Formats: sequence, C-alpha cells, structure tokens
Amino acid sequence: MNILSAKFIKGLIGPDEILNDGKPQIAFIGRSNVGKSSVINTLANNKNLARTSSIPGHTQQINIFLINNSFYLVDLPGYGFAKASKDSQEQIQKLIYWYFFGSNCDQQKVVLIIDANIGPTNADMEMLFSLKDSKKDVIILANKIDKIKKTALAKQIKEIQDSVGDCKVIPYSAEKRIGINELFNEILK
Repeated sequence: MNILSAKFIKGLIGPDEILNDGKPQIAFIGRSNVGKSSVINTLANNKNLARTSSIPGHTQQINIFLINNSFYLVDLPGYGFAKASKDSQEQIQKLIYWYFFGSNCDQQKVVLIIDANIGPTNADMEMLFSLKDSKKDVIILANKIDKIKKTALAKQIKEIQDSVGDCKVIPYSAEKRIGINELFNEILK
C-alpha cells in the first residue's frame, strides 16, 4: 500500500465525535517504551509523525493519525510504566479500557505490540485476554527483532506464538524496517 498522506489529527483524553465518524480505526497498544510510535512512523513512512521518546510513559492521551484520508491509526498510551504516579497509571488504564471496552468505538484491528526479546509479559497477556474476551481482532507485533541474535529468532517467535495462541504474530523491526508489508497486509484485511 502507498501512503500518500499521513497527518496528526488530535490527541484525546475522552469522548470525541472523531471516534464515531465511520472511518476505520487501527489501534496500537503495548507496554510503555515498546515502540508504538516508532511502528506508526515506519508504517506511515514519516519519522516525525508520531512523537517518539526514550522516556517511558511519554504518551498520555489517545493520538489520532489520519492516513490517506481514509482510515485512522490510533496510538494509545503505554501500560505498565512503573515510575509513573499511581494516579497517572490509573488514569492511563481507565483511558485505555474506556477506548476499547466502553466507548462503542469499532476498531477494525488492534495491534498489540510486544518486545520480541522479552516476550509477552503478564501485563501483555492480561491485555490480550481482555481484547479477545471482547471479540477484538488482534494482531501481535513482535517488535525489536533486530535486538535478537539471528540464531535465536525463530525459537523466540515460536515461543511468542505458543503464548498468544491463535493470534497472528508478525516479527517486526521499526529500526531495520522489517515486517512493514506483512503488517499492512494484515491490518487492511
């Protein structure tokens, strides 16, 4: 797919008419610092579209990006950032759960990004079970495969696949631009 236009529309902290305007939404969720913004930037072929930060917990709102004037990429805050205050963690958790389970937004796909080197954490699995219980169409993106030795990669991806069951697992590297076409094919099915 060719990305002809990609632009930031707005950041949300609650209900907004844009979420129900009929355009398909592809939501990106994952732990803090797993590379959500970098994944969105590589997909859109625009390294400055989504703000990236080396500071975990930087995204604290739902960021909406319009792609080709036809669908949205939705960048949600990361979960599991231990250094954030308890109140901040709770607010982020409420925002994420509201978007997925209380807003009546219809996500075409949910891309759950995990760190391929670490594998799914308890927080990742809890999110996955919640999404599956709500009948969301989930893709697992195993990001940062460039950090894994080539000899160990196949074994690590198999372990991730075994952990997540029937979800599609896509090995990905935003840094090396690996897996972009496969992700596009899945999210546009």
